[in-house]
Amino acid sequence: MAFAAIILAAGQGKRMKSDLPKVLHPLKGKPLVNWVIESARAAGADKVVVVVGYGREQVIQALPAGVGTAVQDKQLGTGHAARSAEAALGGYAGPVAILSGDVPLMPAKAIADLAADQAAKGAAVSLLTAMVPGEHGYGRIVRGGSGAVQRIVENKDATPEEKKIGEINTGTYVFGPGELFPALAGLTNKNAQGEYYLTDTIAHFVGQGKKVSAVVAPRVEDCLGVNTPEELAAAEQAMGSR
Repeated sequence: MAFAAIILAAGQGKRMKSDLPKVLHPLKGKPLVNWVIESARAAGADKVVVVVGYGREQVIQALPAGVGTAVQDKQLGTGHAARSAEAALGGYAGPVAILSGDVPLMPAKAIADLAADQAAKGAAVSLLTAMVPGEHGYGRIVRGGSGAVQRIVENKDATPEEKKIGEINTGTYVFGPGELFPALAGLTNKNAQGEYYLTDTIAHFVGQGKKVSAVVAPRVEDCLGVNTPEELAAAEQAMGSR
């Protein structure tokens, strides 16, 4: 099924210890973000918009033909970044996937399955989760007594008890037609980082009584971002073993 894809790629990536924009670091000779674009297109994305910020001219020049761009002038969070792409989508009426430009191992099948889940369940959003126990910087999936997803709490806002939750947010979503941008417009930045969190759309939908679906990824390594030279090396090794 067809959908649009917004790929978030505006960050600098200071932990890479390089002036090169993070999403342009090469993996098997190809920029990280281009792997994500290829997976999105193979999964069914008929329109792709990359949100750029740091080093945007470099990033834009590296993108494949036919990819749209949107500029996030200030780094005000993932919700702000996604909202920056609204005009570039030009009133696209179908489902919209949100992907991260620094997650190059995300397979097309995982994205396609998430889009199929959203459509089959008529969900306001379907999100991809993964099981990652222990200490890490990922947001946690908070479920209610019935097992339904209630919200996502970012690591910096999580209580000690919430940090024990083993199910994490992978930053991969498919929003139903007409659901994404109205939800983004209602976000606030009242949190530990003073940012507009895309993840807050989950609690927004739950509060409205809309369906939120979660799909657990079968392979956690497909979902992990590249934030350091060591993680880039690990992705290189994982890609080589496929």
